[in-house]
Amino acid sequence: MNFSFTEEQLALEDTLRRFVAKDYTFEKRQQFMASPDGFSREAWASYAELGLLALPFPEEFDGLNGTPLDTYLAMRALGAGLTLEPYVSTIVLCGAIVRDYASQQHKASLIPALCNGTLMLSLAHYEPQARYCESAINASAQRQGQQWKLQGHKAVVLGAASADQLLISARTSGVAGDENGISLFLVPANTSGLTFKHYGCHDGTRAADIVLNDVIVDDTALLGPEGTALPAIMQAIALTNAALTAEATGVMQALNDATLEYLKTRKQFGVPLSSFQALQHRLADMAVATVQTDSMALLAAIEMQSTNPTTRIRRASGAKTFVGQKARHVGQEAIQMHGGIGVTDELIVGHYFKRLTVINSLFGDLDFHLQRYSDMIVAA
Repeated sequence: MNFSFTEEQLALEDTLRRFVAKDYTFEKRQQFMASPDGFSREAWASYAELGLLALPFPEEFDGLNGTPLDTYLAMRALGAGLTLEPYVSTIVLCGAIVRDYASQQHKASLIPALCNGTLMLSLAHYEPQARYCESAINASAQRQGQQWKLQGHKAVVLGAASADQLLISARTSGVAGDENGISLFLVPANTSGLTFKHYGCHDGTRAADIVLNDVIVDDTALLGPEGTALPAIMQAIALTNAALTAEATGVMQALNDATLEYLKTRKQFGVPLSSFQALQHRLADMAVATVQTDSMALLAAIEMQSTNPTTRIRRASGAKTFVGQKARHVGQEAIQMHGGIGVTDELIVGHYFKRLTVINSLFGDLDFHLQRYSDMIVAA
């Protein structure tokens, strides 16, 4: 198997790293986080100019025909900058659903707008009682002539505040837990009957809980065939988890670099902390954990190109489990070696650790994916 990247792929990663270093400093990130949007619209426009937003989409819809390996490289670079823009929720997650599941008509209207940065989407799928189970959907959609009436409650909808339209899952048949009967609806964020409760997440990103109370949409809002959305949602979540493991790799490497620099600078007993052998060993363990994580993230990206949907879900769960363990170790060690300053808002180290903590909780935590991975191996 060839593990080398093309010149174009490496150029993309290098361009993003230079963008982060120049235009996405920690001080600027703090300003973006405090802004009304909670991120930078200018940065989002830059992503569009760089082709980042068009990366995973087909050329016929103004995309760049990118692969999960391209997303892996992009997410590593974005992770180092702790970027706040809704790239994961809009492009990686919702983009995958639109690309692989939506009708040709919806693709033609949505994907070009995603590529040029004029459209932001957000997936409203998980519910308070679901505990990461993708099929535990109680929200309902009842047909009324040529329209649908949506009812329900969605939790932790990432990027909801900035989304122009929502992809809302609802049951058109069956009961919670059934794999069949879940449909997806494209709903403008300003539709009557939607009630948002916005809040900030632990890492500075934003999410919302959404209550659907007699939300009326036309038949054209149905994104794909009625009652068949769950497999597409699960595949998109698997792709997203693979991308998050790559982002975690970028965050962990940045933590290692910051910790090493701090130990070289901070002195105790007249010598740098980096001269202490015990700390050198701990730094070495952090470096090994980061390399292992990068290998798992790369393997997950490669497996996302498999034609077997079960393999993709299993590999994504395996990677998320492994990365959750290693990321916690690296984050805790970095905080320990920085001391009290490591948890202050003024230092980026604590923000890195917060992002790793949130990554572990998104779309299934370590325990959830360990159980899923174990069950799938036994069933294979």
